[in-house]
Amino acid sequence: MALQICPKCKKLAFTWFIDEEQTPLTQWGCECGYYALEDESKMRDCPDCHVKKAYSYMIDDENKYWWCYRCGKIEKI
Repeated sequence: MALQICPKCKKLAFTWFIDEEQTPLTQWGCECGYYALEDESKMRDCPDCHVKKAYSYMIDDENKYWWCYRCGKIEKI
């Protein structure tokens, strides 16, 4: 699994894991302590880089937002 750029600290340290006993959502975490959940059923094409199914619906303790794992675009909801 490849590392991604963390939406919070902007370091290449954001990675995912799945634990279906905890939640059906994909869990993302970073070494900076940032944690978010991804609802893969809502993935769509990124409006900036146009990569198909790269724009993920993310939920953290404070926000809901769209995040592109390819270009890094973030759109708060």
